[in-house]
Amino acid sequence: MTEPRRALIVVDVQNEYFNGPLEIQYPPRDESLANIHQIIETAEENGLPVALIEHQYEEGFPVFAPGSEGQRSHSEIESRVGDAWHRVTKNYSSVFPETGLEDWLKSHNVDTITLVGYMTNNCILATAVDAEPRGVTVEVLSDATGAINLSNEAGSAPAKQVHETLMALLNSNFATVATTAAWNSAVSGKEPLPGSNLLASATGSK
Repeated sequence: MTEPRRALIVVDVQNEYFNGPLEIQYPPRDESLANIHQIIETAEENGLPVALIEHQYEEGFPVFAPGSEGQRSHSEIESRVGDAWHRVTKNYSSVFPETGLEDWLKSHNVDTITLVGYMTNNCILATAVDAEPRGVTVEVLSDATGAINLSNEAGSAPAKQVHETLMALLNSNFATVATTAAWNSAVSGKEPLPGSNLLASATGSK
């Protein structure tokens, strides 16, 4: 099988997701953060390009306001940022619009992106869907991402249900979903991750 040309995309590991109304609820944020550390180590040890994405809204917005403490990357991630990292700010859920990320991926001959970070139910989902028409293969690491509890006029769902449902959805069509351990092994072995598809997911076949 052809070796994937991977890049690691660290999405919005920012303070807003560790304090306040947007706190990640599942998986436990300390666990997902620890896994993101492991993934960064594996990526750097294997020479994978790394991009750090940070969300930002306009001045005065209650979350992700420019220069606010909540908008900053978590200190444990900030301390790891390398000179070769591609660091960009985004204003949309997907990491692609107006960030130059697609051109950066092409400059590194990347055909597969590995998504870690937050939130499963927003930026991870949007990026995976947005990658499809761009011809970019997506990997999502289930224990290095996370969701929040949701409740609005359309209904409600706890974070665990949100996260697990979206992992199944993504793995059915838009991405290959795997654990940190499985990804570390695949990168070390220079192998693709085994995924599913819509037909197999619909029939429950392996």
